[in-house]
Amino acid sequence: MKITNVEPYPVWGGHRNFLFVVVDTDEGISGVGEAGLTGRELAVMGAIEHFKPLLIGQPAERIEHIWQTLFRGGFFPAERVLTSALAAIDLALWDIRGKALGVPVYDLLGGRVRDRVVCYTHNAEHGIEPLVESCLQTKEEGWKFVRWGLPEQGEGLLEPRQAVRTALKQFQAVREAVGEEIEIVFDAHTRLDLPEALWLCREVEPFHPFFIEDPLRSENPDSFRTLRTRTAVPLAAGEQFSSKWEFRQLIEEEWIDYARVDLCIAGGLTEARKIAGWCETHYIKLAVHNPLGPVSSAACLHLNLASPNFGVQEQPRGLDTRLADVFPVQVEWRDGYLLPPTRPGLGIEFDREAARKHPFQMAELPHLRRADGSFTNW
Repeated sequence: MKITNVEPYPVWGGHRNFLFVVVDTDEGISGVGEAGLTGRELAVMGAIEHFKPLLIGQPAERIEHIWQTLFRGGFFPAERVLTSALAAIDLALWDIRGKALGVPVYDLLGGRVRDRVVCYTHNAEHGIEPLVESCLQTKEEGWKFVRWGLPEQGEGLLEPRQAVRTALKQFQAVREAVGEEIEIVFDAHTRLDLPEALWLCREVEPFHPFFIEDPLRSENPDSFRTLRTRTAVPLAAGEQFSSKWEFRQLIEEEWIDYARVDLCIAGGLTEARKIAGWCETHYIKLAVHNPLGPVSSAACLHLNLASPNFGVQEQPRGLDTRLADVFPVQVEWRDGYLLPPTRPGLGIEFDREAARKHPFQMAELPHLRRADGSFTNW
């Protein structure tokens, strides 16, 4: 079965773009993938154009060989732009392989080790009362987790110490409202430096969060060495990493408890399953980063169904109704869990004509500043 075409589909989803990629074969079987790196879709599409001549005519079943060729074939090892393009192609190839063999992708990964995958959604982040109301609604809907991020102090403004003070009040209010049986996930979103991150992590320990996500910036993972030894709160990181090599130190030194692998940035299922296995040897669980669309949700689900060291899957919504015309068949969410697909491949359907009706629109992610006007991470 030879690859005959690779086509990107940038899709406007109402407030942001999604980038899907279809790989076609000479046997009429097609697969769909999804690329991450939100806000830089045009750069990823450029990488796909570079990859396309390397892919046409290649056997679609040689997934690992294709991965190695695309990652290493440009002399410079691939990083975020290239690995996001590689991820979309890789997911499409796994989709094709499952369809060709008539089995779900999780069967290709060794089969299911669980019957369902617990997820967390996103809650309102502004103010204490709106956050509590959002968390109570989430609980009522059947979710087993609540999640919010480091609060801003106004439109585009974030002062770290003020943000931590507000976050501590939020933690107390949310825990009192939802009770002990609902898990709390909190995302610092790389917005803090070590003093504020340590202050936050130590002060929230009595509220028993499931984990604190990205308490520090990702460029220098060695900073987690200091944080890890000075707080008992579980830590999660890795959503900005593009390969197993970037995860290496955090895993080897056991500085995190949950690996935030983004399948649509970190090279797809081929690379993610290697990271997952490595994490298992250090008792680190998966908490995959999934802020994207239906392909990402499905791919994460298949990995989590087949991985013994699973923690939780990010799932911003139960069913992506914004893209229902583009994906008439999606994975099934019920009562806080995603359920195993029974259809072959990733178990979803992609409508190309519907995708073309939502053309790309130039959009930028939010930017934050501090009170003195300096730039800070969003």
